[in-house]
Amino acid sequence: MKQYKIGMYGGKFLPFHKGHRFCVETAALECETVYVILFWGGADEEIILKEHPVMWLSVEERIRQLNKICEDAAVYAKVIPALIDIRGLRLPDGSEDWEAETPLVRNLLGNQLDAVYSSEESYGEYFKRAYPEAVHRLVDCKRIHYPISGTEIREMESEENRQKWII
Repeated sequence: MKQYKIGMYGGKFLPFHKGHRFCVETAALECETVYVILFWGGADEEIILKEHPVMWLSVEERIRQLNKICEDAAVYAKVIPALIDIRGLRLPDGSEDWEAETPLVRNLLGNQLDAVYSSEESYGEYFKRAYPEAVHRLVDCKRIHYPISGTEIREMESEENRQKWII
């Protein structure tokens, strides 16, 4: 029996990589249903895409990757891909406004969320405020299983090395 009924894993996924897939698969093993949410159009994404205007970071490519990850992980549970447009949800300083994103997630998931997945301990305080009914499940936060980050992939000089990590 699954430990949680509904789980959520979200991010910008610039790009989707094997560490993200590991988190989705972990959530799918623990939950009856997992929503994998691609937040797109945000301030961080805008900055990254100006610095790295490459096809493998486009929203279209990330949607393709999202669907592939969800298809692959669906053998474990019901894994549902979702998109949330966060264009315009910014704080006065121009940074992303996570608090404004929360109602968009609630519109999608309601109040029945049991677990929120991430690899970032620093997200814990936000998750406690935004989803108090859900446990924050940290997955491979020390990057032991997949020692990679989106930042590292974007900075790689070699396309061959990059392709080893991208989904």
